[in-house]
Amino acid sequence: MRKLLSTLAVATAMTAAGLAAEAADDPVKIALVHGLSGSTFEVFSKQSHTGFKLGLEYATDGTMKINGRDIEIIEKDTQFKPDVARAVLAEAYGDDDVLIAVGGTSSGVTKGMLPIAEEYERILLVEPAVADSLTGPDSNRYVFKTSRNSSMDMQAQALALKPGADLHVATLAEDYAFGKDGIAAFKKAMEGTGATIVAEEYVPLKTTDFTAAAERMFGALKDKEGRKVILIYVAGGGDPMGKIKSMQPERYGIEISTGGHILPVLPTYKRVPGMEGAIYYYLKTQAIRSTTGSSPSTTSASVRRRISSLPVAWRPVLPSPRRCRAPMTGIRKT
Repeated sequence: MRKLLSTLAVATAMTAAGLAAEAADDPVKIALVHGLSGSTFEVFSKQSHTGFKLGLEYATDGTMKINGRDIEIIEKDTQFKPDVARAVLAEAYGDDDVLIAVGGTSSGVTKGMLPIAEEYERILLVEPAVADSLTGPDSNRYVFKTSRNSSMDMQAQALALKPGADLHVATLAEDYAFGKDGIAAFKKAMEGTGATIVAEEYVPLKTTDFTAAAERMFGALKDKEGRKVILIYVAGGGDPMGKIKSMQPERYGIEISTGGHILPVLPTYKRVPGMEGAIYYYLKTQAIRSTTGSSPSTTSASVRRRISSLPVAWRPVLPSPRRCRAPMTGIRKT
């Protein structure tokens, strides 16, 4: 967050230099461009808004100022529609004259916002959308990302499943960028392990009935020898884990695995005691430079001491993700 403020300070200085008529007391404007209505994903948006505002308050020591200028937050509702997202982002850059926009929530909607950042030559800071493709070949130089990537999730998830020749997996994901990028990353992470992905099921957004998809996954797995796992990678509502669990996959020796989630969803995990999967969190690290003048290290000695204080089962091998009871997706430098 303090690095963001440094970026804002530079940006405001450049803007002031280029626009002499601009009043020195004009606010620095930041747009939060997320879906605030029309989807169960709203909870992700609200969490991001709360966290971003708390972060600004912390980073400015409660002043909500940068270089003596007030920070003004402008909220835009994408309604979880790509066309609306493009329109409100263009409005934020063009009419509201924001320096930076932060968003969006759904990966599929956020993909539609990328060309707008390039058109206006303004920064789009992606958070909390996850899909790898948001910063892939079809992205542009104005797009940055603070949220994790699908690949981070799936490298840890693959390790959590202890893959080998005896492992057979069926996957369930939603049919849009988050789900498709996630399963593609999972398949890549499983390459060379000997494990087999026997089925891929993609359901529409807002699906609440997973019966047909679950039956197809049961059919693909039930006669396999060895371990049989259904991997669920669903960000929305509908409670797929609970509904599939109620269909008694254990009849066929089938396990369920999934990744971590936001707090409102975690109580549903009580239905699958003992489940193993991947979880993520963000750990602040400090870059350090060695006395030889080499590039900054991604992990400082103080961070390593903090890691060493964790229970053995939870310690990562830095900086790469590794398997643990609920593996993290790596250490992110902030």
